[in-house]
Amino acid sequence: MSKHPIRLAVIVGSTRAGRLGPTISRWFIEQARDHGDLEIDVIDLAEAELPADLGGRLADGSYASPEVGAYAARIAAAEAFVVITPEYNRGYPAALKLAIDSVYTEWKAKPVAFVSHGGQSGGLRAVEQLRQVFAELHTVTIRDGVCFPMARDRFDADGRLHDVEGPGIAAKLLLSELLWWAEALRRARAEQPYGF
Repeated sequence: MSKHPIRLAVIVGSTRAGRLGPTISRWFIEQARDHGDLEIDVIDLAEAELPADLGGRLADGSYASPEVGAYAARIAAAEAFVVITPEYNRGYPAALKLAIDSVYTEWKAKPVAFVSHGGQSGGLRAVEQLRQVFAELHTVTIRDGVCFPMARDRFDADGRLHDVEGPGIAAKLLLSELLWWAEALRRARAEQPYGF
């Protein structure tokens, strides 16, 4: 591992009232802090205030919206991502699609992992759709993830996970793979900028 910590952005993908994303995010961040030397930036889309009309990039490379500009800077600074997504109607949330599409080059040549939650599928259908979207953005998606089927039954009223062993093992594997790719892609970008 490098002497410099990996800058990890954890994106909380739901903005709905009563959402479970912040609870799962808190659990995941605990796992990440125990795993390695990371600088963690939590990007909660409920607080990002991304406008529905993004306005696009201006001729000078800046963004038309200051909210999108601030968000783009956080995505650009990150070296790896964990997307925490629910599954809504067999897909991922519209707010998450808006956030992904708000920027483009900032995603390139970086690894993305997924922590999903939902009903019986645990959000895996949303993840499979997200893999296709992130492929278009020139990212590397991590094979292993964490999924919480029947997620509301898995956490108590204080946000503590009932069964910590299985998800904890899955989180360690996800983080090991993610950090390997983050280090490898950091070196590659330093040696030769990704210009595709």
